[in-house]
Amino acid sequence: MTPITKPRISILYCTRCNWLLRSAWLAQELLSSFADEVGEVALQPGTGGLFVVQCMDIIIWDRRIEGRFPESKELKQRIRDLIAPEKPLGHSDARRN
Repeated sequence: MTPITKPRISILYCTRCNWLLRSAWLAQELLSSFADEVGEVALQPGTGGLFVVQCMDIIIWDRRIEGRFPESKELKQRIRDLIAPEKPLGHSDARRN
């Protein structure tokens, strides 16, 4: 029997910019919301002002493209829409049209 592989989320953050705490906080938020849906949330140190969140090799958030850091709510919504579209997020849910 083959085990079911759950999605992996990675957060690539800049160590020179001291973004570890922000990355760890977002990882905790994601693990709390998607404990049954994800296999892991990995923190990946990097340099050069990077802050990139990926899930299933899809870029969910790139600080350089978006021009800012994600709010927890919007990051959860994007990940939910990718891995568990029917999952309610409680107060983090926005109305979908």
